[in-house]
Amino acid sequence: MEETIPGTEAAQIPQQRGTSLLETAVRYAEERHWDVFPGTWLVAADGAQHCSCADPVCAAPGAHPARQDWATQATGSATVARRMWQKQPTASILLPTGRTFDAIDVPETAGFLALARMERMELTLGPVTLTPDRRMRFFVLPGAAVKVPDLVRRLGWSPLSLDLTALGEGTYVAAPPTRYGTRGAVQWACRPTPANRWLPDVEELISPLAYACGRDR
Repeated sequence: MEETIPGTEAAQIPQQRGTSLLETAVRYAEERHWDVFPGTWLVAADGAQHCSCADPVCAAPGAHPARQDWATQATGSATVARRMWQKQPTASILLPTGRTFDAIDVPETAGFLALARMERMELTLGPVTLTPDRRMRFFVLPGAAVKVPDLVRRLGWSPLSLDLTALGEGTYVAAPPTRYGTRGAVQWACRPTPANRWLPDVEELISPLAYACGRDR
């Protein structure tokens, strides 16, 4: 049975339990046609969880690429994804941006405000993740990273004045149920469903996102 974290009326976040990373990665590739690749994983030692990268001050333990050529490793094949996670079943699930989607990264507080505003505006959303470091990532059509600076300027904001970043080609996002060390797991604020298979263009969401980030400064 799924539990939810109290949030806005627009965003009740399901906690994912009992689903293996392997099966989840395969499902993302098979059902959503997202490219996936395995990242680092958590290693138990001295009564604590450490990142497999062995960096004692790792900023995202268990939730970043394990190799430099990660972009060439990413696959949209469910068969290949299954094979990769069979080699390391506890590896994090990472999704490259700039391929089937870009992601708009904002602070959690601004994200919840934007979600509530979008619900009132009856906007159609794509999937949205919530990370343990209190960031929200809104999935939109590819190409957003190029459009966002100009769109923000048209709304009267300087792109540098807002804590709003478009993640496109060359970057990635961690997908649920990937864990960030002891900080917790990535969760869906708006989970993938048949209804949001077709992603919105960033132009449809940028106004409420920029407004929320401006209020959050």
